[in-house]
Amino acid sequence: MRKYFAEFIGTFALVFCGTGAIVINDVTGGTVTHVGVAITFGLIVTAMIYAFGKISGAHINPAVSIAFAVTDRFNEKQVAPYIIAQVGGAIFASVILAFLFQEHEGLGATLPAGEWHQTFILEIILTYFLMVVILFVSQNKAVTEFTGLAVGFVVLLEAMFAGPITGASMNPARSIAPALVSGNLTHLWMYIVAPIIGALLASGTWFLLREKE
Repeated sequence: MRKYFAEFIGTFALVFCGTGAIVINDVTGGTVTHVGVAITFGLIVTAMIYAFGKISGAHINPAVSIAFAVTDRFNEKQVAPYIIAQVGGAIFASVILAFLFQEHEGLGATLPAGEWHQTFILEIILTYFLMVVILFVSQNKAVTEFTGLAVGFVVLLEAMFAGPITGASMNPARSIAPALVSGNLTHLWMYIVAPIIGALLASGTWFLLREKE
């Protein structure tokens, strides 16, 4: 239960701070800025990895848990409880944001700015790069202490350049929560399917290039 509770808190923090930055940016007329939102996502991911990495691995992302289960580094029996904890924490965060900012309709939901296929492909690629970094940085014990920084910087980077087009979700829980709470389910399927595909492709890359024991 320690692992599941850590995943619940970690994903809660991600959605509360990340989508919270989007909401506050909207209601204050852009004071946070797009750059500020990207930095917020990167910093909260980094913080949660250092806080809960040794307890649960700090997946805080269903796509990451599913991809890890494909490798030999995570028990596949824990995937469902992890996802339940992650989605539960994310929804709880969105519920609180909805209570605090009742005038805001979207709650930071991810929506494509252009054609659906553009966002779908981008989300696959973004999640692929994120999962590749997670797998390979955490593979080598010599650089484990830098895992949080590496993953956080990738999230920041991808949110910075792709956020205006896709919302740079890379995380089904992050997209499911504000969509459900706000009632805006448009294109939600993309933000569930695309990150999982991208993460699984990264697992395939890990099998090809991993260090042999």
